[in-house]
Amino acid sequence: MGSIGLEEPRGVATPETAEAHQKGTPLIVSRPWAAGEMAIVLSLAAGACLLHLLVNIFAAGRYGLFRDELYYLACAEHLDWGYVDHAPLVALLAWFSRSLLGNSLVALRLLPAFAGAAKILVTAWIVRELGGGRFAQLLAGVTVLLAPIYLVFDNLLTMNAFEPVFWMLGAAIVMRITRGGDARLWLLFGLVAGIGLLNKHSMLFFGSGVLVGLLLTPERRFLRSRWIWLGALVSFLLFSPNLLWEIRHHWPTIENLRNVRENIYAPVTPIEFILQQALLVLPLATPIWLAGLYSFLGTSEGKRYRLLGWTYLVVLAELLMLKGKIYYLAPAYPMLLAAGAVWIAGWIRERRWNWWKPALVVPLAVAGTVAAPLALPMLPVEATASYAKFWRADAVKVESPDSGRLPQLFAEMFGWQNQAATVARVYHSLSAEDQVKCAILAGNFGEAGAIDFFAQRYGLPKAISGNNSYYLWGPRNYSGEVMVSIGVPRRELEALFGQVEQAATIVNKYAVPDEANLPVYICRKPKMPVREAWPKLKNYG
Repeated sequence: MGSIGLEEPRGVATPETAEAHQKGTPLIVSRPWAAGEMAIVLSLAAGACLLHLLVNIFAAGRYGLFRDELYYLACAEHLDWGYVDHAPLVALLAWFSRSLLGNSLVALRLLPAFAGAAKILVTAWIVRELGGGRFAQLLAGVTVLLAPIYLVFDNLLTMNAFEPVFWMLGAAIVMRITRGGDARLWLLFGLVAGIGLLNKHSMLFFGSGVLVGLLLTPERRFLRSRWIWLGALVSFLLFSPNLLWEIRHHWPTIENLRNVRENIYAPVTPIEFILQQALLVLPLATPIWLAGLYSFLGTSEGKRYRLLGWTYLVVLAELLMLKGKIYYLAPAYPMLLAAGAVWIAGWIRERRWNWWKPALVVPLAVAGTVAAPLALPMLPVEATASYAKFWRADAVKVESPDSGRLPQLFAEMFGWQNQAATVARVYHSLSAEDQVKCAILAGNFGEAGAIDFFAQRYGLPKAISGNNSYYLWGPRNYSGEVMVSIGVPRRELEALFGQVEQAATIVNKYAVPDEANLPVYICRKPKMPVREAWPKLKNYG
């Protein structure tokens, strides 16, 4: 079997590179992108966008928006420098996407698809920084394209779609600096880190990992440069509006994280956390990222980039100590997959075993294709339920230990429009006088986000809720004399109202259990003014 036309470049020998090689410095020669390499990378990036575009064209009408997407769209109507449970950038992106492209499933998920393409491009940049050529580009690009966790990330309008791009841009900049790049690039690193913090606060994990990696390696010399500290200042200045928002609102994000940690949905042991990383990235790709970690930490060629190996281990240790969710480590894998692809390509080249190239890529492509329906809404709903059951998809503990007939990823896409339609029927059954003063009270941000998203279609007022950022937005201007409530337990409503009447029950066989059988109540005769009752509804978590 041939090499499928993917030969690794050997570089150009010069007196300077020969001297560097004798000193043990990795022999990497900078050169422009070859046309063949660029074609591979751009094809994979375009393929990622096209895949998500086609999946969402198919999914429209069968699957709906994910719970968190509804929430971020609601946050886009309240643009601010912070929110109880997330950083501000995703709300701005949701506002931009909705304003420019509209409300369709395809339109709202276009920016995440672009982020998927960007992730492949940045991975290719890292491969180039490591001296990899065409086969390394292909191998790394295919693993990033088909990793189940990235298929999930890049198909939902959440900050998780953009997080790996910021982490890996930071990693690529660090690599360029360590191989002799201008020290002023630390300013660019600070810019990326600062915007990354506005996207998701877990950018702090990556930054702390880089700092410890610097301290544990000879690259600590960069800490003597003023540019790295100026870069840190750039990052801090970009992040400071969100930090000031947190201070002004008494650190709600920390309160939220503490509540989530105390009431974690699906706790896993450290061993389970580590083993399930293989399921997220793709089991067949695990040897590749492990080879990348070995390349950073255990080879002379990777010595220059050892700090990135330490970065991964530090972030892993932090997440184990803090009991983070298993996907929190996902943004770190493109750099390991890139390093592993380069190491494997070099290993094949030294032995001239070119037949290994298709023997690696083809099984990865097959395995990724098999796993894709577990990550993307690409099958009919009943087929998805059967397929997930066959592959025991419930073994991957993301949040909820019981998501019903569908894995949680898909179950969270069901029930929302049905909720809004049912609430609308109850609301419109009220007298005109009651409708004028009626508020829609939702138990959580998903229910409230669904009411807000479908409000215009069904003639509903905007929702209120005590959950997360909805609590900060308050009871709007509602008097509280009449409320239609969804998702709030009856006992809590009876503590606030003298009359609580069940008016309907929302049933959806595919929704998560907590949303599958929801009573809808009409509440009257409030026992206290709504603003006085509001603190009793507070729920950060």
